[in-house]
Amino acid sequence: MSWTADLLPEDVMYFLAHLDVQKGFSPATLRAYGRDLAQWEAFLQEGSKSCAHPRAIARTDVQGFLVQLHRQGLSKSSIARKLSSLRGFFRFLIKNKKIEHDPCAGLKNPRKNHPQPRVLNVDQALSLVESSMDPSPRSLRDLALAEVLYGSGLRVSEATGLDLEDVDLGQGLVLVRGKGGKERLAFLTRPGCERLKNYMPQRSAFGPSLKEKALFLGLRGRRLNRREAFRIIRRLALVGAQVQGVSPHTLRHSFATHLLQGGADLRTVQELLGHSRVSTTQRYTHLNLDEVMRVYDQAHPRAKEKQLNSRNKRDD
Repeated sequence: MSWTADLLPEDVMYFLAHLDVQKGFSPATLRAYGRDLAQWEAFLQEGSKSCAHPRAIARTDVQGFLVQLHRQGLSKSSIARKLSSLRGFFRFLIKNKKIEHDPCAGLKNPRKNHPQPRVLNVDQALSLVESSMDPSPRSLRDLALAEVLYGSGLRVSEATGLDLEDVDLGQGLVLVRGKGGKERLAFLTRPGCERLKNYMPQRSAFGPSLKEKALFLGLRGRRLNRREAFRIIRRLALVGAQVQGVSPHTLRHSFATHLLQGGADLRTVQELLGHSRVSTTQRYTHLNLDEVMRVYDQAHPRAKEKQLNSRNKRDD
């Protein structure tokens, strides 16, 4: 459902502004909250209610909304997300003394089905990132992007959000801005550094403006967007690994799976993925950078390749 600012009550717009300015939510997350609350507002108006008068909203209204979503055939995860949006909105209203009681109190999320995420095996992942393509700027960009997604375990939004100044090829590190604007350092594999070294001098071929800071550029010289990134990875998977239905997130899942298979402990993988949920961070102790780097070098297939090359050079 699409929405525009002039169709939403003032309190909803204040809440979205709060998520943007105070919480630092991404544009995609803000759009999702906006759609959810626009759908909630439309439901309320069918019963002659509105978020403009939140004190009149009852728990039965929320229950009716959930029933409607279920009848529309929405997945359990989608219903849970919409309920989460309502909870956040009502917490905001309580904090600002617009209401005294949360209409969502006591309501549980529908039990989710947890399908196993798509994961490539090591051979498929390596075939994808080593796809034999022409040395054009576009191909160099595509392979560099794939290496960053798989070798460093980045989210697609994190990879496309990288700026030139975030990359330190000398140290093999990249500064990543994750969900909620939280920053972390991610490691670049040796092949990842090589791909970036090959691509970065060719970046000007995309015709960027002098003010454009993005590392990965689209064909119009602007920051590469998520849709373009999905197409790139899908194409590389077909060409290199001959696998269909691969997304950037598939590479992130493969990154984590291959680390665990290589002997990395769950806490280290959690740190490398940059998960930010409180329930997760409370369960795992914080690891220092040296320890994370040691486990990463031991476990990641591309890092192992780096160690093997180093040993071969010593033997020579």
